Amino acid sequence: MTTTWLVNGADTAVDPGDRGLAYGDGLFETMAVLDGEIRRFDLHLDRLIEGCRRLKIASPDADAIRSDLEIIRPRNGRAVAKLIVTRGPGARGYLPSGDAQSTRIVGIGPWPDYPASNYTKGVVVRNCQLRLGENPMLAGLKHLNRLEVVLARMEWTAGPWDEGLLTDSSGSVVGGTMSNVFTVRGNTLLTPSLERCGVKGVMRRVVMELAPEQGLEVEEGDFPPDVLSKSAEIFLTNAIFGIWPVRQLDQQRFAPGPVTKKLMLALETDARG
Repeated sequence: MTTTWLVNGADTAVDPGDRGLAYGDGLFETMAVLDGEIRRFDLHLDRLIEGCRRLKIASPDADAIRSDLEIIRPRNGRAVAKLIVTRGPGARGYLPSGDAQSTRIVGIGPWPDYPASNYTKGVVVRNCQLRLGENPMLAGLKHLNRLEVVLARMEWTAGPWDEGLLTDSSGSVVGGTMSNVFTVRGNTLLTPSLERCGVKGVMRRVVMELAPEQGLEVEEGDFPPDVLSKSAEIFLTNAIFGIWPVRQLDQQRFAPGPVTKKLMLALETDARG
């Protein structure tokens, strides 16, 4: 499958003066497509609209987004949909014009070829050297400024690692380069609060909503990396791959535990889209 793009509903190019290109002034969502259904579309749309509100970007019309996706989504199999919203074209300078019209970009691409062992045996994770800067005004948002994550992901190009974990400037765990992280303590899931940096993922939200139905509590907070190393179970979440158990973090080994397996099963049978 080749990636197909629409810009404001048309098969055209992005304006070179678009602030998304010039300044990373925008947001994006990455969504799973299964047999033509955009999985958890409403949750992705909620996060996008909240991000537009916080960044004071004109929210795109939800019906227009649905129409764009309807045109290009495949009817069978799996695919990945990407939705980008920028502040739109503008003159030079950081100050946006008051009447800027946002640009919406929708694309469909191939499903990543993840090995089945990522789910059955778990993934191998490393701690990254890069530390994320802290900015509460941007914390939680999936904005277009991803240079920190790009640099973190460049820390490994080969080897056994499937993902890298990041901390903030104070040393607290934030999450992976493409995932959120949870650790298990008894019947409690602990996950970073993400009030200073990081992305509040859609699958993170889904797991936090599923947890009480499985008899689990969820605690958000700040904690150092050694909390992970002392955990019985660790798992990662992402809107595309769902839940991956962690079988190794640096040199420490784990096994997919009962809580992680229970949540994976609950996610498979979750009918809320």
